[in-house]
Amino acid sequence: MNWIENIFEGGLWNSRFIIILAVIFGLLGAILLFVIASVDIYDTITYVINAYFNHEHPEHFHENVIGGIIGAIDFYLIGVVMIIFSFGLYELFISEIDPASDEEGNKNKVLAIHSLDQLKDKISKVIVMVLVVGFFQKVGHTIFTGALELFYLALSITAVSVGLYFLSKVGHHDH
Repeated sequence: MNWIENIFEGGLWNSRFIIILAVIFGLLGAILLFVIASVDIYDTITYVINAYFNHEHPEHFHENVIGGIIGAIDFYLIGVVMIIFSFGLYELFISEIDPASDEEGNKNKVLAIHSLDQLKDKISKVIVMVLVVGFFQKVGHTIFTGALELFYLALSITAVSVGLYFLSKVGHHDH
């Protein structure tokens, strides 16, 4: 009966390698997002160059430029989430990534993941940044017609700032 248990436990333990699919496709997703963001930046650059060479100032020129750049930043940040996710899953379920350590064995702290909670915390912080960038992208395209709307804008910016302040305090303990 012991050999059945050994075979079952060995198979169960080796089933963790299914995580490789999430790692590979997470990295492919990150690469795709980085390519899309880079193309968006390139398109924004060509838009600006064409406008200046043609001595044009299209309507909503500044909003379009800022929107293109912020949109690309959004894609880059989501790509970073995918990379952190892939690295974290690999290190948690498969093996530590040896090239991430220097000669003294010190681990790269940006991508070092030791628990699912750490992975969740790192990903959630980047997702919050994606939401903040998306918020400012939407604000950039909003037309304000009254004092009350500007007051709401000021309140929302204050709320985002307070949220980012408290987010920066999470995980930092002063001893």
